[in-house]
Amino acid sequence: MRVLIGWHFLYEGVSKILNPYWSSAAYLLDSKWIFSGLAETIASNPTLLTISDFVNMWGLTLVGVSLLLGLFSRYSALVGMGFVMLYYLFAPPFLGLEYSRPGEGSYIIVNKNLIEACALWVMYTFPTGHIIGLDRLFTKSN
Repeated sequence: MRVLIGWHFLYEGVSKILNPYWSSAAYLLDSKWIFSGLAETIASNPTLLTISDFVNMWGLTLVGVSLLLGLFSRYSALVGMGFVMLYYLFAPPFLGLEYSRPGEGSYIIVNKNLIEACALWVMYTFPTGHIIGLDRLFTKSN
C-alpha cells in the first residue's frame, strides 16, 4: 500500500512539474464549502498562487519518493495525509456542491482523497519502512 500511494503522489507531483502550464488556480477557483474564501484569496494573489503551486508540485513529489523508498515514511504519511485532507476540504463531495468538472470516485461523503487519507493514517500507525524500506537503516537492531 505504501508503494502504491507513493507512486500516486510521485506521479501527481512530477506531472505537475513537467507541465509548464499547470497551476492550482482552476482547482482553487472551483473550491466550495468552508475553504472557498481562502482558495479565492490564494488564486487571486500571484505570490500566494506561486507558493501554492510550488508546494503542491514539490511536496507531492517528495512525499511520493519518500513513501516509495520507505525513507522517513511516518513523516511522509502525515504530510501526505495533510495534502489529501486539504484537497478534500477545498472540494468536498457533498450533495448540493457543483463543480465545473466531474469528480472522480465521489460517493456523496467519501471520495478518493478521504480513502487515501485513511490509508495514510494506517501507514503512519503501522509503519513498514523499518521492515522493507530505507527507514531500517535508521532503526536500532537488537
